[in-house]
Amino acid sequence: MYLSTSTHASASGIPGKKYKVIPILAAFLISGFIGLFSETALNIALNTLIDVFHTNATTIQWLTTGYLLTLGILVPVSGLLQQWFTTRQLFITSLVFSIIGTVIAAMAPSFEVLMVARIFQAIGTALLLPLMFNTILLIIPPEKRGGAMGMVGLVIMFAPAVGPTFSGLILEDLTWHWIFWICLPFLILGLVAGIFYMENVSQLTKPKIDVLSILLSTIGFGSTVFGFSSAGEGPEGWGSPKVIGLLIIGVIGLILFCLRQLKMEQPMINLRTFRYPMFTLGAVLVFVCFMLIMSSMLLLPMYLQAGLMLSAFMAGLTLLPGGIINGLLSPIIGKFFDRYGPKWLVIPGLLITTIVVWFLSNVTTTTTMTVIVVLHIFLMIGIAMIMMPAQTNGLNQLPKHYYPSGTAIVNTLQQVAGAIGTAVSVSIMSAGQQDYLATTKDPTNPSHIPASITAGIQKGFVFVLVIAILALFYALFIKRVKVN
Repeated sequence: MYLSTSTHASASGIPGKKYKVIPILAAFLISGFIGLFSETALNIALNTLIDVFHTNATTIQWLTTGYLLTLGILVPVSGLLQQWFTTRQLFITSLVFSIIGTVIAAMAPSFEVLMVARIFQAIGTALLLPLMFNTILLIIPPEKRGGAMGMVGLVIMFAPAVGPTFSGLILEDLTWHWIFWICLPFLILGLVAGIFYMENVSQLTKPKIDVLSILLSTIGFGSTVFGFSSAGEGPEGWGSPKVIGLLIIGVIGLILFCLRQLKMEQPMINLRTFRYPMFTLGAVLVFVCFMLIMSSMLLLPMYLQAGLMLSAFMAGLTLLPGGIINGLLSPIIGKFFDRYGPKWLVIPGLLITTIVVWFLSNVTTTTTMTVIVVLHIFLMIGIAMIMMPAQTNGLNQLPKHYYPSGTAIVNTLQQVAGAIGTAVSVSIMSAGQQDYLATTKDPTNPSHIPASITAGIQKGFVFVLVIAILALFYALFIKRVKVN
């Protein structure tokens, strides 16, 4: 095995204590995989749920928006929770919430009940992901963290990628309830593994709980995520008073939150982590990478279904090879990072990503499935080379008492990046579609839909291309950190 079954916590964890690394990692990876799998697996069933619950697309979208909103509120608080509660307590609590949410979802008789279930699932994920990163930093020596983070990368990228494909297969013969029933045994397995093998790896400091910080964080991050998520809904888009109001409230809340954290001796999230340049650079690259991922995961399925007229299942199948290769590469890239550092992974990864996105900005209604499969594979290879190396290198530069804040910041930025990437992509794609239809003699003719969607997708990927180019320039400054 690449990781030994036990290790001393000389660099990070409780001094002198040995940990059973493999069982701990297995518990996290099983639980994290199913949590992220169930997040995207439901997406392909949204049209079915509209019919089942006799509702509309705007309402059903809350199953995704509500999930993101819960993450945006709870993830920033995770750093504080990790200083108040033990690893075992938080792990078991996260699995209990996920299991309760999954059971409720599997039996949900109405949209309202399913919405409650999704919130329970999101609470479980919000507690689990930052805890997983923090635990790895504490029990894995710095020279081996790349391999461990590579396994995490497999979970974070592969699980969401295969979710839509497998749920499409489930919906061929079973009802949507089985998306959750199939997940349940694995969550129970993760809980049992955690009960037997999870260990307490951090020293509790129990800092003073600042209610105002929690309130400002909830208002700031919650309003920002909700505002960007809402921008992609409805005809008014960015001009909606609701969206404008939420974003203004979010920005003000975030400014006040940051000012308060910088003045506190024991802040809820220690923003002094940004004094470390490689952490800052890594956080920015993770933010950009998630915008790339979420934008692409939105634009490509829309193009495949509306532009190339593929079924939902075939669209998911087209994107499956890229997700599988990304998952298989993540541990390998982690080992390369341990040996060579981030520079020779992140910069080539961004070059590959930039080139692929340029090709995607030129797709047409005659582009073949084979071309899309190949482009998506290389896109996933590029993202695998960027995300985990940049993130691990940045976190490695932090002193151990900054780990909870560092992991909370990185995971929060991912949620905000996902909301921004999705909202901006939808807006640009919709505007491009409308511009194309304005040039036709009969904009209401259904025959124009594939070409108009494709025109919008092209402009959406131009936005992604600009992001990739800016990230490539920024990545030129990356260098390997020295870990004491």
